Amino acid sequence: MSTAQSEWGVLVADGVKRPTSVVVAAVLVFVAGAIDIISGAILLVQPNAPEIEATFGGPEGVRGVAIGAILVVLAYGVFRGNWIARMIVTVFEALSLISSLFLAVAYLGTAVGEWIGVVISALILILLWSRVAAPYFRRTARS
Repeated sequence: MSTAQSEWGVLVADGVKRPTSVVVAAVLVFVAGAIDIISGAILLVQPNAPEIEATFGGPEGVRGVAIGAILVVLAYGVFRGNWIARMIVTVFEALSLISSLFLAVAYLGTAVGEWIGVVISALILILLWSRVAAPYFRRTARS
């Protein structure tokens, strides 16, 4: 597989340029991972807050940091066109979409953040599986 940089810094591998949709999806995955890390860290340093533990069901801080770290690493894989990273991000975002949608409907009046999460997860999924992005990921699946 031959890889070269074009004059605009766009990755060209086997004649397939990195689509803008893949760059946007990778940035969104990175931002989602960073937010998970930050919110998980905040939950970890909450001093004896039983209402937070009761609300989030236990070690949510550790879970948030771990998932966030995984997403940050996967964002780089998506950016590079790794098809495995695309599949794993798809699973994470599908689960996030279902979870956010459930919470948004359950807490209809107060779940603005969940609706934002639904939109972002759906946008990431659409960008990763667009017709423009498919050839970029297909070239690494063949390697």
